[in-house]
Amino acid sequence: MRVAPGRRRDVGLGIWAFAGLAGRVAGTAPPNLFLVLGRHRRLFLGWLHFAGRLMPGGRLPRRETELVILRVAHLRACDYEREHHQRLGARAGLSTEDFTRIADGPAAPGWSPRERALLAATDLLHHERDLDDDAWTALREHLDERETIELTLLVGHYEMLATAITTLRIEPEELRQRR
Repeated sequence: MRVAPGRRRDVGLGIWAFAGLAGRVAGTAPPNLFLVLGRHRRLFLGWLHFAGRLMPGGRLPRRETELVILRVAHLRACDYEREHHQRLGARAGLSTEDFTRIADGPAAPGWSPRERALLAATDLLHHERDLDDDAWTALREHLDERETIELTLLVGHYEMLATAITTLRIEPEELRQRR
């Protein structure tokens, strides 16, 4: 790691407690992402508010949000995002087959037309940083204006996070032992 996860005095009691709770919910140690970003407390709190508006507080169904996040994690080869969101995706109803198909992308058989449009848009936003008119039209057949804005920000946000995770060399946390 280029920046070590902060201890309580580094991140403050509030972030420390939040990270501990988040780890319990996720079944892991406190998330290293929170303890690294928490070293910049003011930025962390603003980021957390924004991130929470996308996931879990977004308009898109949680299953679809996790599909998009996992596709970004795959495209960016970001193991931290992938491992974390596979656990969350399973809770949101994604199957083992879904996880395999995410790697195969929007052309894989088995996606609904809406899921295919979401994944195709995710791929274009990753590779081109834009949507062509055909992709936009396909997406708008399934999403309203607000959902389309949210999808664009969701993909961009998880691209940004993958960049931070990769650059800072944030490592996945250990799973908690079941008692």
